[in-house]
Amino acid sequence: MNSLYRMKAVMIKELRQLSRDRITFGMVVMIPLIQLLLFGFAINTNVRHVPVAVVDLSESTTGRMLTEAVRVTQVVDIKQHYATAKEAELAIHRGVVRAAMILPKDLDQRLTQGRVLGQWIVDGSDTMISSAVMGLQNMSLSGLGLQRNGLLKQSAEQTFHVALYYNPSRRSAVNIVPGLLGVILTMTMILFTSAAIVRERERGNLELLITTPIHSIELMVAKIVPYIFVGLIQVCIILGLGHLIFDVPINGDLSQILWGTLLFISASLTLGLMISTIATTQLQAMQMTVFILLPSILLSGFIFPYEGMPVIAQWISEVLPATHFMRMIRGIILRGADLLDLWRDTLWMAGFTLLGLLVASMRFKKSLD
Repeated sequence: MNSLYRMKAVMIKELRQLSRDRITFGMVVMIPLIQLLLFGFAINTNVRHVPVAVVDLSESTTGRMLTEAVRVTQVVDIKQHYATAKEAELAIHRGVVRAAMILPKDLDQRLTQGRVLGQWIVDGSDTMISSAVMGLQNMSLSGLGLQRNGLLKQSAEQTFHVALYYNPSRRSAVNIVPGLLGVILTMTMILFTSAAIVRERERGNLELLITTPIHSIELMVAKIVPYIFVGLIQVCIILGLGHLIFDVPINGDLSQILWGTLLFISASLTLGLMISTIATTQLQAMQMTVFILLPSILLSGFIFPYEGMPVIAQWISEVLPATHFMRMIRGIILRGADLLDLWRDTLWMAGFTLLGLLVASMRFKKSLD
């Protein structure tokens, strides 16, 4: 009986201690809640609204009707119209659109002869996106009103040809390996720096830092620079082995990969520093890292296509550095794009790094309060 009383006293003490630790208690509630919402609401393997372009060389009524028929499938969203196929290819290269539908000049003749009407050129680096667009190659022409116009006399086996760029064999490793780079860097970089200030406090080193003439911003920069080299080592391991073992092509310039990766490493490290200025213990720092890591994996486009997510989930994902890096690193490695082509993501990560350093330095006070 005395043993039960002693155990009861310890259990009450643990519950009271947990209730006072607001961050830990918040993680207990928020982590399962976020996972439920992410898996139940935001994650959607049924890809819709893929941004595409149209090149209608026929400039005919049939072309406009066919374009509208593709639009109403809701598999794609027509974002751009281009005059030539070359412009459409450049838009795919820059990541403006994921695919382009090209309708030839002799569209009406092809229709009456029962030939393939046109072609889709698709960014095949994402297998789920390419599968969604490939579903349109055999789309039915019924309901277009072409029968009433006397144009449709016979049907081809396929409505469209599909050309897959950057990953014609549709190997998942081509898409996964560059994305894995973002996930691993997010995990390690944030985890390393999220405990940086907390560790100094727990070890009693904060008093020494307070007595030094170093400024807060100088301390923040000095904290992240050593881990940049750690991140670069991980990049070499992942890309090197991915290329040797899984034959992942590296189509981009190595200098572009380096600068893009440095931007992401810096952004992730500053995010970890901000966490470190909020958390009071290393346990809290790890919990908050998990809080960031889960959305970074599920909403960044690493596993599930960005286009398949609801609009609210897309807004949340745009806040995460991992989302911008996924687009950037896949564009550079697989499509051969450069940072100027991906200037929106480049500017966002540079701005996030500067803002994060400023916030972390402002939150860090050289005092023991």
